[in-house]
Amino acid sequence: MKLQQRLLRPLQKLDPALLTGIVLLMFISLAVLYSGSQESLKVVFAQLFHFAVGFAVLIGVANTPPERFRAWAPALYVIGVILLALTLVAGKTSLGARRWLGAGPITFQPSELMKLALPLLMAYYYSQQENVRRWRAAITGFILIAIPFLLIAKEPDLGTAAQIGAAGIFMMWLAGVRRRWFIGLLIIVAVSGPIMWHFLHGYQKERILTFLDPQRDPLGAGYHIIQSMIAIGSGGFWGKGWFNGTQVNLDFLPEAQTDFVFAGFAEEFGLFGVLILIATYLLIVLRGLVIAFESRDAFGRLIAGTLSLTFFLYIFINMGMTTGILPVVGVPLPLISYGGTAMLTFMIGLGILMSVHAHPRTHE
Repeated sequence: MKLQQRLLRPLQKLDPALLTGIVLLMFISLAVLYSGSQESLKVVFAQLFHFAVGFAVLIGVANTPPERFRAWAPALYVIGVILLALTLVAGKTSLGARRWLGAGPITFQPSELMKLALPLLMAYYYSQQENVRRWRAAITGFILIAIPFLLIAKEPDLGTAAQIGAAGIFMMWLAGVRRRWFIGLLIIVAVSGPIMWHFLHGYQKERILTFLDPQRDPLGAGYHIIQSMIAIGSGGFWGKGWFNGTQVNLDFLPEAQTDFVFAGFAEEFGLFGVLILIATYLLIVLRGLVIAFESRDAFGRLIAGTLSLTFFLYIFINMGMTTGILPVVGVPLPLISYGGTAMLTFMIGLGILMSVHAHPRTHE
């Protein structure tokens, strides 16, 4: 009995609502990937392995007090910046971009580490400030964001850089930084937009032009989004049924297992399935915001709130780019798209949410 209690004790730190959402998304992911891969068990078992590894890490993170993450935050940020700088010098190049570091058979993107390291460091910083409305608090926050943003944009990976920058902005907003700083930032972005256009790479300009008019190159740059919108629209309310998605099964829909997995899901399960998927995501996001609201200290409140809003941002970007309301930037659908690195990042983030809930008080 004591042995059984010891084995089950780590599971007691898992939040039931978040766990329910994760399990539902796991089943949805396995179902849509099985269909989208032409019934490949290899893909299904690989994704199941990704879930197993991520879930094991999630349990460990959930059982780690938030004060540990706060203590590790500066080191994680510094390590992340060093790895990003090393990527620009010695990273692996693919499709004209240096985004990966490799050690033997293992390849990873340092930008994934920064998706967690930046919010942790900013939560560490702002939780210790007596008055975050001073100009120094805002300037420090923008500097902490700018360093990884510029390094990642240099790879080039403007989409990931923007996501990490948005996470930092969420943190500053939740911390209570004066609103005029955000208004100023919006003005700078709006004014510098035409100037920055000349510094964009050719493929980045092409993505923006394709977003504005996909039909300008229907068999080239616009092919992905056109096929995606056809798949989503043809699903109707109830969908064509599992394994009956023609856009996926006839290979019209590119990246059906990764970036455009939502389009394949919508084609087979229709608006009804999409509403269930959105409800599952909202369960996770809203539960994360409740955990942030109930947290008894500044660090837990800030990191939980930022991770929840960032999780929502990734969902919105992926669904937005597959439906044509946002440019295609290569963002996976959280816990649905095939892949291990992004899966691990999302699981760690959800584990931190569970940790904040399971350890309601950290040292101020």
